[in-house]
Amino acid sequence: MSWSIEGKQVLVTGASRGIGRVTALELAKKGANVSLLVRNRELGLAVVKEIEALGGKAKVDLFVADMSSQKDIRRVANEYREKHDRLDVLVNNAGAVIMERATTADGLEATFATNHLGYFLLTTLLLDLLKKSTPARVVSVSSDAHRNGKMVWDDLQGEKSFSGFGAYAQSKLANALFTVELAKRLEGTGVTANCLHPGVIASQFGRNNKGIMGFFVRVAAPFMASEEEGAKTTVFLASSPDVEGVTGKYFKKCRAVDPSPAARDETAAARLWTVSEELVAKTA
Repeated sequence: MSWSIEGKQVLVTGASRGIGRVTALELAKKGANVSLLVRNRELGLAVVKEIEALGGKAKVDLFVADMSSQKDIRRVANEYREKHDRLDVLVNNAGAVIMERATTADGLEATFATNHLGYFLLTTLLLDLLKKSTPARVVSVSSDAHRNGKMVWDDLQGEKSFSGFGAYAQSKLANALFTVELAKRLEGTGVTANCLHPGVIASQFGRNNKGIMGFFVRVAAPFMASEEEGAKTTVFLASSPDVEGVTGKYFKKCRAVDPSPAARDETAAARLWTVSEELVAKTA
């Protein structure tokens, strides 16, 4: 019998809007029990009502956390395991693009903290549940922006030199490298890890910025793909029996494609894992 998402327990981060919201809705339509992890409770509750209005068998619940805060992530991971004893699919979707350098409550550059360390910490905190629920899946939203990214090992936090676009591209490269190392570490466990490019999406993503970035997002929106189109590859990786057992890959338009050479660097992937462990250990 092929793998089915029906009745599975799924956790989707950044599920209050954009492709995260659509992902949660589509997986619920397929019969998955969906946990929404959001930063804004009111927006999250609105999605809960949308899923409940579908009238299917899918159950839905809500968790609130800021994915840039390691304290929040540790708290919500504990809250999740208090409520659920399994996790079949983790969708790492929450992200941000921030054009001016900002730091989090942990003193880390906000783009790197949210887009990479948020994925890393939540996933590692819930790995035992994923392994318990095998076959299970980790799906991480990266971006083709990673092709312009470079791991600036001596300045990962952008303290010496900062570019909003550069920080975003680096974080998306980090998502791909995280997937490579995670898949390697999960070999033989029954848990797979894949990442994806959702496309250039017309959503609220990036509109928090002023200046040229905010202007570009608003002007380009009519020419971008819809949120529904953007969520297709995420939903595919989370639910399709066609990718059962497939791991360590980068997907685009529901097909495995080659990421950049930098995203396939196993030495860099292992180094990033070690650096990430060190950064999250400081708040443990």
